[in-house]
Amino acid sequence: MTSPVAPRLRGLGWALLALGLLLVASLVFGSRPLPLSEVVEALIRDNGDPHTIVVEQRIPRTVLGVVVGAALGLSGALMQGMTRNPLADPGLLGVGAGASFAIVLGAILWPGAGATTLVWFSFAGAALVTVVVYLIGNAGGRGRSPVTLVLAGMAVGSVLAGLSSLLVLFNRRAFLASRSWQAGSLEGADWDVVRQVAPFVLAGVLVAAFAARGLNAVALGDDVAAALGVHPWLVRALVIVGVTVLCGAATAAVGMVWFLGMMVPHIARWITGPDQRRILAWSALLGALLMVAADVVGRVVVIPDEIPAGVVTALIGGPVLIGLVRRRTASAL
Repeated sequence: MTSPVAPRLRGLGWALLALGLLLVASLVFGSRPLPLSEVVEALIRDNGDPHTIVVEQRIPRTVLGVVVGAALGLSGALMQGMTRNPLADPGLLGVGAGASFAIVLGAILWPGAGATTLVWFSFAGAALVTVVVYLIGNAGGRGRSPVTLVLAGMAVGSVLAGLSSLLVLFNRRAFLASRSWQAGSLEGADWDVVRQVAPFVLAGVLVAAFAARGLNAVALGDDVAAALGVHPWLVRALVIVGVTVLCGAATAAVGMVWFLGMMVPHIARWITGPDQRRILAWSALLGALLMVAADVVGRVVVIPDEIPAGVVTALIGGPVLIGLVRRRTASAL
């Protein structure tokens, strides 16, 4: 009899292999494609332009893609696990729009502010919108409906997107600063950005690890969770903190990346089943994989130009969202 663990291990092996191949592709492809032999040589010694391109540009960009993808995939899984809503997504529920609006506001109030300063604005915007949307969606006890939170998030996100557009129209600096954030691009990423956001993402991962077991209990109902020794309010607080840190850091680093946080947990759930601990772990891995894949695709489609990774994920996520909405079982997790 075949152990149920074996298929999961095979799936993990294939996922890691795919991620490894994408990491190599990310170092090879770009506005100036490089032969694999030159990439390997650039990693070993300074061979001029290839070394500069690979070590100083493509490696930090790839690492940031892994970090941001893992953060967004994990934050989407946390939101879906807390709300029991398969349509929950940091972008779709307005969390990304809140973080983006706060960044635009920060760029206006603090001219010359770096990513380290703006990330705190991003956290504040993400936290505020998370709480507001959750409260609106749960008003009257309707929060378990997948459509309710989506409508609340889209309404809040639309208002904040409009305010962001209004601000950038009257402030040239904010306009220049917001262009890459609106598109969700990894272009121009360097080691400074990676060093600034990685600690926050790591903190978010640790918070998610603490919340994982509690999410399984809360899924059975607050009364059952309390009987099992789990405090539902504490689990929800941890999830809100985790989503805020993960989504805030990702948005501060690359801007809005649509639908990745919604798609990835569904794929993870197909692979692992309902256990939130496995879903969270797989969501982080698959989020990194999908983000790097979207970045590579965006670089090779229109060489020597490129399409931002956030645009690629939006093109993929739109049809996925339509399919999920049309499914009658969309509310079941």
